Amino acid sequence: MDISERIKELRKKTGLSQSKFAAKFGIPVRTLQQWEQGISAPPEYLVRMMAYIMLLEEKSEDDEQANES
Repeated sequence: MDISERIKELRKKTGLSQSKFAAKFGIPVRTLQQWEQGISAPPEYLVRMMAYIMLLEEKSEDDEQANES
């Protein structure tokens, strides 16, 4: 899987639109579009950071749901 596919998959897992996903990470929408289309690529560390943040948020949501049960 190349970097553009990884970014697109990560965004789709969040259920966010391109504009909301870009705003979440403080990047221009056009930059995100270029990344997803494979026109340009972000640094690898940035993709890893975004995935890590999403993982932490997912874990936090799971923990909250478990505490509510």
